[in-house]
Amino acid sequence: MNKKTNLILITLGIVVLSIIPNCKKGAATATLASDAASRVYVAPGEKDEVYAFLSGGFSGQMSVYGIPSARLFKIIPVFSVFPENGYGFDEETKDMLKTTHGYVPWDDSHHVEASMTDGKQDGRWMFLNANNTPRLARIDLKSFETKEILEIPNTAGNHASPFATENTEYLMAATRFSVPVPQASVPIDSFSKGGFKGTVTMVKVDKNTGRLSIELQVLVPGFDYDLSHCGKKKSHDWCFFSSYNSEQAHKMLEVGASKKDKDFILAFNWVRAKECKDQGKAYNFGGEYVNNFREENKPAVSTKLSGVKMLNPKDCPGMMYYMPTPKSPHGTDVDSTGEYIVGGGKLASVIPVHSFSKMIEVKDKKEHHSTEIDGIPVLKYESTLAGEVQKPCLGPLHTEFDGQGYAYTSCFVSSEVVKWKLGTWEVVQHLPAYYSVGHLSIVGGSSTEPYGKYLIAMNKITKDRFLPVGMELPQSAQLYDISSGKAELLSDFPTVGEPHYSQMIPAKLIMDKTAKLYPLEENKHPYATKTENEAKIVKLGSTTHIYMTAIRSHFKPDIIEARTGETLYFHVTNLEQDYDIPHGFAIGGAPNMTNLLIMPGETRTFKWVAPKPGVYPFYCTDFCSALHQEMQQYIRVSP
Repeated sequence: MNKKTNLILITLGIVVLSIIPNCKKGAATATLASDAASRVYVAPGEKDEVYAFLSGGFSGQMSVYGIPSARLFKIIPVFSVFPENGYGFDEETKDMLKTTHGYVPWDDSHHVEASMTDGKQDGRWMFLNANNTPRLARIDLKSFETKEILEIPNTAGNHASPFATENTEYLMAATRFSVPVPQASVPIDSFSKGGFKGTVTMVKVDKNTGRLSIELQVLVPGFDYDLSHCGKKKSHDWCFFSSYNSEQAHKMLEVGASKKDKDFILAFNWVRAKECKDQGKAYNFGGEYVNNFREENKPAVSTKLSGVKMLNPKDCPGMMYYMPTPKSPHGTDVDSTGEYIVGGGKLASVIPVHSFSKMIEVKDKKEHHSTEIDGIPVLKYESTLAGEVQKPCLGPLHTEFDGQGYAYTSCFVSSEVVKWKLGTWEVVQHLPAYYSVGHLSIVGGSSTEPYGKYLIAMNKITKDRFLPVGMELPQSAQLYDISSGKAELLSDFPTVGEPHYSQMIPAKLIMDKTAKLYPLEENKHPYATKTENEAKIVKLGSTTHIYMTAIRSHFKPDIIEARTGETLYFHVTNLEQDYDIPHGFAIGGAPNMTNLLIMPGETRTFKWVAPKPGVYPFYCTDFCSALHQEMQQYIRVSP
């Protein structure tokens, strides 16, 4: 271990030792509510108050819980295949997972964002990022299904994403892993010489349809852009991005990217960027990407696209500013008034809070600039600082707001959430988290009108919280009641994958809008069969299309003849028009294929290449009636 590494470790040790004795001085701690069981209990037949949408991390999906019960209702397949219902396997959804790299059946989904109108959650869509193969997804909250996935070009590691502007005009995406832009085989040590770059991408959201398109990309210095939140009210025109590794280290980042006392929060005026583009200051730039869209009850369509408009900060003065922020900031969170921008420095001994008003006042005054990086002025730390929360905890990460003047910050190292007062920067309570908390979520906590009441802490380490299930444990989460002056712990619950962020929304904004079935008369699928009398088999050379119906408790056609090597497409339409009567479809031994789950009025397609001669059963996999077992038939394969 070299002297530089020793120095860093010693410094961190001093910081830790200096904070621990003071962390909880003068502040209350959260305890388990004495009536916790009754407060999380939802009686049979009753409904939860809140939907919680959690990212799945390395699962690539999104999970839906009810709060306060913490019951898991649904896993929404997004970036990963899902054998439970056939997502990513059948002819309708497999193109949702196409990219410029080919078919990618997995991703690392980190951040959930809710659509908003006037800064308030509107219950229309959820958005989710893909960190590994840069993409954004839109989930329709009528069907709770993924409708669109847009690939992001000229980037790597789409982490600071998909954070929305106040009216969901745009979603933001920024580069975590800076790379050569455009891509090229260059020495990796050229990173430290400015040879790698990042991009900030403005993804336009159609206000009526939700369709996604790339408006603009901005070329930025090759730091690692980590997280983002957009402004509110007075800061409506701005979005803020945390960054680390301003050292531009290219090896042993835990040392090389931890040398400086401060990294940056990037303040980005997206309205100004759009103005510069409209004035012709953006230039044509390459970049291949795809847009995958699935219209309701139709096969997904994957469209290859090429080229974007690229903007250089030097060509658009007043668009971007760096605000120095200690140290390796992770979270960058904007309070409900739009005034305060809170940084979460992973290695910082304070929680720094920037003032939007101060930033606006000094941003164009040279005496408040310390330097400039690639056309982006660096403002002086003290010039934008509203205040610092002193010695709050160890490892502050993310902050949410309750709308009552309090902020809640997660602290990974000391396994707690600290509650502190905006304006006075005083810590008023410590909430234990079990263990090593990452993200937080408050109902509406990132909107202009937080609903409050509940807070979820999403933890990274589980250890002894649940019954042991071998070496791989579920990630734990804690639910707190924050409706009174003192937060109280209500429950623990396991989660799916590794949640990084979530959105909680009052159930009343969504529950009455959800679809119950697909009306058969509106089914526009090209292979839909709307009555049993229309069921048929159409042979076209070595390809056969089976227009099949499913209804309690049989399929039509029910006897299928095929020859070895023949390709069969089973287009199965569920004729049911009752709520919660899906049908399944599976063929025994089908390789590279799974069960299909077909909703009432929906058409899904199972592709099967007839194997060696024999008789192969097919059947309904979803228990639908007293004669469910009888919903089975055969395919005869001849030489």
